[in-house]
Amino acid sequence: MTIIEVPGGWPADETAARAVQDALRARVVLDEPGPPPGAGTVTGVDVAYDDARGLVAAAAVVLDARTLAVVAEATAVGRVAFPYVPGLLAFRELPAVLAALDSLPADPGLVVCDGYGRAHPWRFGLASHLGVLTGLPTIGVAKNPFVHAPGELGPERGATAPLRDDDGEELGRALRTQPGVKPVYVSVGHRVGLDTACAHTLALAPRYRLPETTRRADRLCRDALTEATR
Repeated sequence: MTIIEVPGGWPADETAARAVQDALRARVVLDEPGPPPGAGTVTGVDVAYDDARGLVAAAAVVLDARTLAVVAEATAVGRVAFPYVPGLLAFRELPAVLAALDSLPADPGLVVCDGYGRAHPWRFGLASHLGVLTGLPTIGVAKNPFVHAPGELGPERGATAPLRDDDGEELGRALRTQPGVKPVYVSVGHRVGLDTACAHTLALAPRYRLPETTRRADRLCRDALTEATR
């Protein structure tokens, strides 16, 4: 298996990475509604790490947005490209994620990241970074809130509560995808509105807390990492 090396010129420290975030943040598109739920394709991306070997495996799984059947999938394994720094995880993962997306034989459509977009300390999480670099519509669906805690939300499927910054700006939403279970945390990445992002997340989670895109990509990247480290 080919191991993807860290690209030349990739940021090597926090100062350089923050400068890249600052430069790219202005390119995020926030005034497009995004593709409608249930139409076209939707792709989940996720990664798994082998810290002892310094490797990261990325998976991209394309689903039919209406049936949730798998259309295509691809993986890539690379060197971990950046040290662990909260708020800068995209710099660890992006080379492998981009390689997996580039290997897909199908149009990704909307890309769903296991992480954050605007609901991020610097308004530029993995979903936004990936969207700007690829031009694809992207959203972030995280398992836990990062820096913005939601208010109370009802127990029913579809209940939401805003994630607001200190100035009251809504940067994402806690969304309950199944009755009585913990919510997920949805935020815009690039070229998608927040209402559309939440609608997609519900459509992708008909049975479980996490969207099918994330569930399938998580399984695939773990399998790829196991295969790469045998």
